[in-house]
Amino acid sequence: MARRHKKAKPPFPMPTGLLLLETAGGWRHAIRTRDGGSLCGRLADVPVGAAPEEARRAAAAMLTELVHDVHGARVEVVWEPPAEPGSWTALVRPAGPSAQGS
Repeated sequence: MARRHKKAKPPFPMPTGLLLLETAGGWRHAIRTRDGGSLCGRLADVPVGAAPEEARRAAAAMLTELVHDVHGARVEVVWEPPAEPGSWTALVRPAGPSAQGS
């Protein structure tokens, strides 16, 4: 009788949101996941004095690549208007059919 291998569980659940913070020590991020958890860290390769637009682009690219590598899915990051200086939030949602062509 052949054994069936269980599909490995991804190391983290699908992301639902992204928080980006500008701090004195550099840009930091927190990824909210479907199960209510979060993954936090420093935004690598973005200089301390980088413009918010550069940090948002880098954070969105990091997240979309991570989701693609771990879950094999495509997502889009939709930034909300900033509620306070130095803090940005975004929704993470499945990419539409028009985004699948790249």
